[in-house]
Amino acid sequence: MEFIDVRDVVFGYEADEEGKENKIVLKKLSLSINKGEFVALLGHNGSGKSTLAKMFNGILQPDEGQVTVCGMNTLDEDKLLDIRKKVGLVLQNPDNQLVASIVEEDVAFGPENLGIEPKEIRKRVDDALKAVDMYEYRGHAPHKLSGGQKQRVAIAGIIAMQPDCIVLDEPTAMLDPQGRKEVMDTIVKLNKEKNITIILITHYMDEAALADRLVVLDGGKILTDGTPKEVFSNVELLKKHSLDVPQSTELAHKLSSSGFKIGDTPLDVEECVEAIDKALKKK
Repeated sequence: MEFIDVRDVVFGYEADEEGKENKIVLKKLSLSINKGEFVALLGHNGSGKSTLAKMFNGILQPDEGQVTVCGMNTLDEDKLLDIRKKVGLVLQNPDNQLVASIVEEDVAFGPENLGIEPKEIRKRVDDALKAVDMYEYRGHAPHKLSGGQKQRVAIAGIIAMQPDCIVLDEPTAMLDPQGRKEVMDTIVKLNKEKNITIILITHYMDEAALADRLVVLDGGKILTDGTPKEVFSNVELLKKHSLDVPQSTELAHKLSSSGFKIGDTPLDVEECVEAIDKALKKK
């Protein structure tokens, strides 16, 4: 059984006060995500990424079709708490998720609301902070941390609730390059070492390239779905739909278009250098 299963989902936002017509955001969309996968959701603004992400733990519910998590339907109100224990959500701005004046108290907030015993909470908080390399900051004030550190604390707060899946909606959008790297290193570590299912929404193609699978949305439907190499090899298709590719992929594509053929689709600098070196040796 799929961990998350989306079947023929339709969702629209109601007309606003100005009387504009309802906007249908998701259009008969179907998608399955397996336990332990690292999936990146891509698409231009308005493609339906964030709406779909909020479907995964029942914050939003479909107008038509269904979303199930471990076989539990998000339309079943009696199952919503169990679903949200399975699927945690990390938002773009960490300041919106930090609620306490001390880091460890913030991480404990979620487990406390779940009614976990104090001794178990203590263990979960310590384990979660260690998992994101923030244990030494457990006594610090969150507002004094860097952006990347704040986001890692927000992720720790979700980990402490021991979900099987973490959905991250553009978690690095407000961070500098160092903060982005810290958060992405944490995400990859959680997926590879803890087998936590990761669903990442990002506009940074270099981040998306770290995923096992890319799902590209356009107009509320799936445009393409595959491995990073499979998806990013369709450079012209992605550009046609206002999407970029990693810089190394872009360079290789331009070289190939100019007659310097590069056989593979490089996703990072090392792969690009290797691909160019191989192409030079064939000449």
